[in-house]
Amino acid sequence: MAMLKDQSILVTGGAGFIGSHLVERLLQENDVTVLDNFSSGRREFIAPHLNNSRFHLLEADLFDIRVLEEAVAGKDMVFHLAANPDVKLGAENTRVHLEQNVLATYNLLEAMRKSGAAKIAFTSTSTVYGEAAKVPTPEDYGPLLPISLYGASKLACEALISSYCHTFEMQSWIYRFANIVGERGTHGVLVDFIRKLREDPGELEILGSGKQKKSYLEVKDCVQAMLHCVHSSDEQINVFNIGSEDSVDVTEIANIVARQMSLSEVRYRYTGGMDGRGWKGDVKIMLLSIEKIQKSGWRPRGGSAQAIETAVKALLKDT
Repeated sequence: MAMLKDQSILVTGGAGFIGSHLVERLLQENDVTVLDNFSSGRREFIAPHLNNSRFHLLEADLFDIRVLEEAVAGKDMVFHLAANPDVKLGAENTRVHLEQNVLATYNLLEAMRKSGAAKIAFTSTSTVYGEAAKVPTPEDYGPLLPISLYGASKLACEALISSYCHTFEMQSWIYRFANIVGERGTHGVLVDFIRKLREDPGELEILGSGKQKKSYLEVKDCVQAMLHCVHSSDEQINVFNIGSEDSVDVTEIANIVARQMSLSEVRYRYTGGMDGRGWKGDVKIMLLSIEKIQKSGWRPRGGSAQAIETAVKALLKDT
C-alpha cells in the first residue's frame, strides 16, 4: 500500500479546481510540488500555500520537457490532473484533447520512466464508458466506446498508463469520475447556470432536453476517495469509479440553482433536438457503480442533489 505521509509528491494541474483541493489535503502531511501552466488553473487557488516551505510551484506545461524531467525526479508519487476538461470543445477543435490530454500524458510518463518515478494516480472520467448498456456501470464494463473526443483521449491515457506500468514496472491508480462539483469550480453545468441566471434572472437556457440524468459528487468527497484508493489498493493497475449512489436530471439541477439564488419564477428554455443531447458527445444517462470502492471502505457523504446544493452555495459565495 502507498501511504501518503512524509512523501515528495508532484501534482500536475494542481492549481485547478480538483487539483487545488487535492494539494490542500496532501500538504497536511507531505511535500508537494505543483506543475501548472495556468491555462485553466488559477493562482488564487494556491495562493494560501506560497509561504509554506513544503509547497513548491513550477509554472510550466507538460511540453516543457526539461522542467518536466526535473519536476518528476525523486518524486514518490505523481498525481496527474493536468488536462483540457472541456468535453464540448472536441467537436470544434479535434486536436485539443489529443495534444493536451494524450500527448501531455505521454510526455509525463516518459519523464517518469527516465527518472525512475514509479507511481502515478490519474484522473480519468465516466465518459470512457460511452453510452453504457449497463447502468450503474461497473469498472469491468466493456467494450469501452466513448462518444466524445474528450472521453476517447482519457481512455487513450488509461491505455498508455497501463502499458507503461507493465513495460517499465510502474504502478497506477486510475479514477473514473462522475461529475465533480464544488468550491472553486470553473466550468460545467452549475457554473453555466449561475452565470446565465445572473445575466437574466427571468429565463434560463438549458442545453438539451433537461432529462439528461447524471451522478454528481462534492469535490472534498472526491479528494477523500482519491487518497483512500491509494491507501487501500495495491495492484499494479488499480481502477476505481468515484461518484455517488444516485443521479439527478438537468431540470432538477436548474431548480436547485434557482432556489439557492432565491429566484422563484424562472422560465426554462430547452435547446435539445430530436435526441435531447446538450451537445455532440453528451452522454444522456450516467450512473457509475461504486460498489468496488465501497467494499474497500469508502462511501460518499451524500447523494447527487446534496452535492449540488453544497456546490452551488460555495460557488455563489466564491463569486
